[in-house]
Amino acid sequence: MITYFIIGITVLVSYMAFSNIQLMEKLQFNAARVIHQKQYYRLITHALVHANWSHLLVNMLVLFFFGVAIEQYFGYYFGRMDSAYFLLLYIGGTAFSNLLALIRHKNNYYYNAIGASGAVAAVLFTFIFLNPWEKIYFFGIIPIPGILFAVIYLAYSYQMSKKELDNVAHDAHFLGALFGFIFPIVLRPGLFERFIDQLFRTI
Repeated sequence: MITYFIIGITVLVSYMAFSNIQLMEKLQFNAARVIHQKQYYRLITHALVHANWSHLLVNMLVLFFFGVAIEQYFGYYFGRMDSAYFLLLYIGGTAFSNLLALIRHKNNYYYNAIGASGAVAAVLFTFIFLNPWEKIYFFGIIPIPGILFAVIYLAYSYQMSKKELDNVAHDAHFLGALFGFIFPIVLRPGLFERFIDQLFRTI
């Protein structure tokens, strides 16, 4: 499965970068270097490195639980294209999640970002799109419907992105989630009608 491959590569590269600052600096997202030095690969490679084990563990656990499920759904809806579309979801979510930071920090060589959070948010929100009432465990403890989790997650990420009070890339979380919600509709527009039907049938 592609999910296992992504997890394996990410864990390996992250582990190597923990003790190799040059590797970390080479792969991390830096908007100024992307724009002015045309290091476009940074839009993707930043998802391979993480700040520490806890940062890595949280992202890979979420990817494991929801990525495997999405691969199964994609197999049902897209047949032999399932792996290619899942990879496109992950890579597309990685790149799209940085668009706002790319604009905001295009001249700031001191701004760096790492982690797969944007891509993982894309996978999570594709799952919510396909299963809006499936329970998601808030803080890993409180079960709430996926669609309610989505609203809370987006609202929180949006507000925190505006305030910029911490070192978390909340804008990347927001954009990654948005990409994950839209991506299945782009692939098959009829899935939006399915989403609406599921949403209001339960209500």
